[in-house]
Amino acid sequence: MHDKKSPKEQLNNPLHGMKLIDILEVLVAHYGWERLAMKININCFKKDPSIKSSLKFLRKTQWARDKVEQLYLELHKKNN
Repeated sequence: MHDKKSPKEQLNNPLHGMKLIDILEVLVAHYGWERLAMKININCFKKDPSIKSSLKFLRKTQWARDKVEQLYLELHKKNN
């Protein structure tokens, strides 16, 4: 059975409607690639980082995407 959230719950979810590229751009703008790589230790942030290569990796690597989304949520919570 799928764990579907009600529309009301989704309104309170800061990730609702966010595309991965938007999340990544916010994090890069806030932290920069170097600090982002220190916070999330993945090669696509450390060696010749780019939005394109990071998106490619994150789309196929769920654990890394989860870390990126968690960092975004922490930043969002801190700024609100």
